Amino acid sequence: MLTDVQCKNAVCPADKKQARFADSGGMYLQVSPMGFKRWFLKYRIDEEEKHLVLGSYPAVSPL
Repeated sequence: MLTDVQCKNAVCPADKKQARFADSGGMYLQVSPMGFKRWFLKYRIDEEEKHLVLGSYPAVSPL
C-alpha cells in the first residue's frame, strides 16, 4: 500500500511516457514526466480491462 510520502516522492523517468505505482485492490498512481499525478482503478467487465480515473493527487489522498 502506498503511503503519502511515497506518493509525494513518486517521479516518472524522463525516458518513459508514464510511470505507475501500484497501491492495492486494482488502484494505482500514474505519474507523468511533467509531474502530474492521478489515481486510477483498474477493473474487469466480461474479461475486458477498464480503467477509472478517481482524481488527482493530492486532492485525492491514498489514505
